[in-house]
Amino acid sequence: MSNVARDATNTNIFKSMKDIKFEQTISHQCGVTMNDSVEARAIAEFMNEDPKVTITHNPATIRIDGEGKLTFKMDEISDFLGREMTAETFEVNTSTHYGRMVRVDDNTVVLFGNMDDVLEFVE
Repeated sequence: MSNVARDATNTNIFKSMKDIKFEQTISHQCGVTMNDSVEARAIAEFMNEDPKVTITHNPATIRIDGEGKLTFKMDEISDFLGREMTAETFEVNTSTHYGRMVRVDDNTVVLFGNMDDVLEFVE
């Protein structure tokens, strides 16, 4: 913005530090963003059966968000998909996640929104 335009509008887009309020909130949400694929669509459709899960379809990705904990059971997803889904394939399709991801065993991947709940898996 030019000085002339700034003077004409008489506004400043920057806030003084005294005007900024920092609030600390704790969210117990967790989720994954997956590249849009046949597997990701099947996982999203399967997880959408849980009323606590929110699915968001974007042009190239699919977000799966939940509160507290999301559990991905590979055998259940495999049955729904009609072919084998492994934890490795799940992780390849996952482009990012938030919350703490724990691979409990070869069949189960869990995302925790509450960090205290993951302590039982930490040695």
